[in-house]
Amino acid sequence: MTQTTLPPVEKTQPVSAPHGKISDRSRSERKLGWLLAGPAFLVMLGVTAYPILQATYESLFSYRLTDPSNREFIGLGNYGVILTDQLWWTAIGITVLITVITVAVELVLGFALALVMAKALKSIRPVVRAAILIPYAVITVVSAFAWQFAFDINTGFVNSWFAWIPGVSADTDWFGDTGTSLLVVCLAEIWKTTPFISLLLLAGLAQVPEVLQEAAKVDGATWWQRMVKVTLPNMKAAIMVALLFRTLDAFRVFDSIFIMTGGANNTESVSFLAYRQTISRLEIGLGSAVSVLLFLSVVLIAAMFIKGFKVDLASARGEG
Repeated sequence: MTQTTLPPVEKTQPVSAPHGKISDRSRSERKLGWLLAGPAFLVMLGVTAYPILQATYESLFSYRLTDPSNREFIGLGNYGVILTDQLWWTAIGITVLITVITVAVELVLGFALALVMAKALKSIRPVVRAAILIPYAVITVVSAFAWQFAFDINTGFVNSWFAWIPGVSADTDWFGDTGTSLLVVCLAEIWKTTPFISLLLLAGLAQVPEVLQEAAKVDGATWWQRMVKVTLPNMKAAIMVALLFRTLDAFRVFDSIFIMTGGANNTESVSFLAYRQTISRLEIGLGSAVSVLLFLSVVLIAAMFIKGFKVDLASARGEG
């Protein structure tokens, strides 16, 4: 009896676009995206483009609102004054410090809350998600007033409740020092916006293929190994979006500082510096220059995040 040998089966590769070219699927999705988002994009561009261009124009003049007759074109003179002033660099340092602390803590807490919401029983899942998202629904000004009231040396309850902690007593003035003032501001920001991070990361958790988790379990991977090797790599796009959105928002922090400290004790952020120059001192030229520098800083941060994460959206969609 002769044995027949079957010819080897050729492995087929998934069809994908040539290297460096856009596939038909990606092209159609991009076209649909522009059709859906185009009208809103044009409206937002019209609303935001004029203030940006106007601020850029005003920043080229020495212009004080109380003395409009002495308006004088000075080119980049306002930028030179700002970049050589210690107030600007102090505000940058405070802003970066608040941004780094709040975003780092919010990322960890938000991921933990996202895991809780993802693993909660279906019967109580809506209740858990609603409870977690309540702080994000509170207006920032209202939240800032609440935290200021809680930590106030006269009307607050924090000193009496936490007097057992070393360094905390009935006479602790949280808003009398730079460090403690920034601590309260950071706590308020973390409490307010952690739910936003958790919501974005929850969407990322939903995109992690369950089959990969099951395969890792079969291979004997621990919970931590599955988290590092499976979950986090597949959430890279969601993590980038969460970090990008929250970092840009934190870098423009204003409300909490305005309500709690008023910029006292070296707690002035870049946004507050722009407000003080423009509204309090009526220095339209200098205030506009600060606003332009803040806008350029935000654009630079966004570019660094997008370049640093290098998220391949085509691969994430399975286009190869």
